[in-house]
Amino acid sequence: MKNLTIDPERLWDDLMQTAKFGATPKGGICRLTLTDTDREVRDWFKARAQALGCAVTVDDMGCMFARREGQRNDVPPIAMGSHLDTQPTGGKFDGTLGVHAALEALATLHRAGYETFAPIEVVNWTNEEGSRFTPALIASGVFAGVFTRDWACAREDRDGETFGGALEKIGYRGPERCGDHRLSAFFEVHIEQGPNLEADGKDIGVVTGVQAMRWYEVTVTGQDSHAGTTPMPRRHDALVGAARLVETVDAIARKAGTAVGTVGLLEVKPGSPNVIPGEIYFTIDLRDPDAAMLDRLEAEIQAAAKRVESELGLAIAIKNIWMQGATQFDAGCIAAVRAAAKVSGYSTRDMISGAGHDAAYVSRVAPASMIFVPCKDGISHNEAESSSKEQCAAGAQVLLQAVLDYDRQLAERYGK
Repeated sequence: MKNLTIDPERLWDDLMQTAKFGATPKGGICRLTLTDTDREVRDWFKARAQALGCAVTVDDMGCMFARREGQRNDVPPIAMGSHLDTQPTGGKFDGTLGVHAALEALATLHRAGYETFAPIEVVNWTNEEGSRFTPALIASGVFAGVFTRDWACAREDRDGETFGGALEKIGYRGPERCGDHRLSAFFEVHIEQGPNLEADGKDIGVVTGVQAMRWYEVTVTGQDSHAGTTPMPRRHDALVGAARLVETVDAIARKAGTAVGTVGLLEVKPGSPNVIPGEIYFTIDLRDPDAAMLDRLEAEIQAAAKRVESELGLAIAIKNIWMQGATQFDAGCIAAVRAAAKVSGYSTRDMISGAGHDAAYVSRVAPASMIFVPCKDGISHNEAESSSKEQCAAGAQVLLQAVLDYDRQLAERYGK
């Protein structure tokens, strides 16, 4: 049966309030991880959670855990949450909705005086986006044992500042070792970041897993030379070589059908109008539900790089900096989400996530699943990103119900 109902107005007001931290002129958010604006929204999160009677702890990767005690505090908590960092031109909902939906679910429990069997926690994961420190999902990766903390803290942004240094600077390196925080389960609400729910007229995406993905850094080295005096046949133009590879990434992904390929960052050196570019740095993002397909795409890119090297007299280095295999979420958590949507009166569609999320890494150490809500025109990682008050509320309601159902299962398992 349906137990409690979240407050859509309160949820929406909180979303709009935190959108002011890092607000952009076009209505989006630029809140890069471990910056002053990230610190400001973290301070807001901490204050809000404490006002709900929660104890807030922070681990040594900056992950924040707001805990509401239950009847059996020796049982690992059921966690829910997402992230508060954004892309440089991010929207108001990516990640942030998941944290606010979790806080709203917690607020509903608090105001009703509802005592759960297990403790309930809201988590704010650090550096989900990977837009300042690559790769994405660094903190949840350390939490799951995929990355070491030393490696993560040594990651540098494009200005040479380290993750560890930035974490210390904003004052959010906590005493708890990342990964020592045991969980009974983890649920994450997120906008879909794609067009499928809207196109199908469905309220809720029941996320069964996440597709495989890989990131690469590519350096193309040629020879910078005078643009007016170097004959075309004698040029070793790194930008021309990079352009051919960018086109290759797009072409092979389109040919594959299910795959997607993106070059999202490109830097030209020396960057002068009358100098032939001598060095290009760019990134490649490849994704597909099947890791074997990514193997084939990678091989095609490597082969294309060899041809370009030979034809233009260049040197091309391609480095895989991150890879995540396809993730299958926990059947029990998926069932809890599906049942929660049904009892709440929402239509559903089972989905594989095309985007990476913290839940994918957390699922390696705890049962996990995700709840998607529609976003207008499928647009995300964009200041125009949008979801309605009703859609956000639906995600929060399903989250609350799924957590309550899972809590009842834990009570039965432990013998309440």
